[in-house]
Amino acid sequence: MFGKNIGIDLGTANILIFISGHGIVLNEPSVVAIDSETKKPLAVGSEAHEMIGRTPGKVRAIKPLRDGVIADFENTEIMLDHFIKKVNGKNFFSRPKILICCPSDITQVERNAIKEATERTGAKRVFLEEEPKIAAIGAGMDISKPGGNMIIDIGGGTTDIAVLSLGGIVTSAAIKVAGNTFDYDITKYIKDKYKLLIGERTAEEIKMVIGTVYPGYRKEKMTVRGRNLVTGLPHTITITSDEVEEALRESVYIIVHTTKSVLEQTPPELSADIIDKGVVITGGGALMNGFDQLLAKELQVPVFIADSPLTCVAEGTGILLENIHLVDR
Repeated sequence: MFGKNIGIDLGTANILIFISGHGIVLNEPSVVAIDSETKKPLAVGSEAHEMIGRTPGKVRAIKPLRDGVIADFENTEIMLDHFIKKVNGKNFFSRPKILICCPSDITQVERNAIKEATERTGAKRVFLEEEPKIAAIGAGMDISKPGGNMIIDIGGGTTDIAVLSLGGIVTSAAIKVAGNTFDYDITKYIKDKYKLLIGERTAEEIKMVIGTVYPGYRKEKMTVRGRNLVTGLPHTITITSDEVEEALRESVYIIVHTTKSVLEQTPPELSADIIDKGVVITGGGALMNGFDQLLAKELQVPVFIADSPLTCVAEGTGILLENIHLVDR
């Protein structure tokens, strides 16, 4: 693997690494466990994720990326360095070229922070590309020709919505409403309605197991355990898919309205192409039950889920790495 080019999907929830000639070699949560007394990392990735909500006082499980950008520079660097070493991405004889993805609306300061953190892991050169563009390429969309292509990438920290043509972004929007927001919405709903406190891992499990965003589309129940806020004791409740839909409704419609806004700003010729081709959704949010049906109903255009929504961005970096001259500018 030495000397190979590396593509990184630097996600708020997960980091995926693609190495030229090898495909996706790593997919782990973006979490670092730190000893708060010595400030030293104890675990990174999956091992650190297991510790969330279960650590003693002096151990903190940190998510150094927030809303698609670096919130904790030092721990992002520790995490990137750990993962690149883990996949043998660097050694004493070679330094890889690294292509890394970022949300479409981040500031130059935030771009520089991502670039600097990556360079400090030993990269020869670092290229930054906008996430919706990479996701579209990874989803198999041909964005090189003059024609409208629309993508909605619902990640952990941000949702990127973009219309692309001739290899570039025509209109776009990025909002800080995504998978993590849904987890928070579920936690808040259960706390307000049932006076039960649950952890973020439980909220994520509810979202994945019985969650839906389309009213009446799913009729399932799940037993949920947590701490009763009145008695302070462990307590069990049963929650339904309809309740999860109610909890997520406000956030889901922020994504819907933002998508409509992007379509309103799109030139009419490209809008006509989108009516023909439809909209493609990628990212973990694409797997939310009923999201494609809801968007199709609200936008009045066909909506398709990408073949591998969770890995589209990483696969897109792989395609661009094979054509590194296109970004080597």
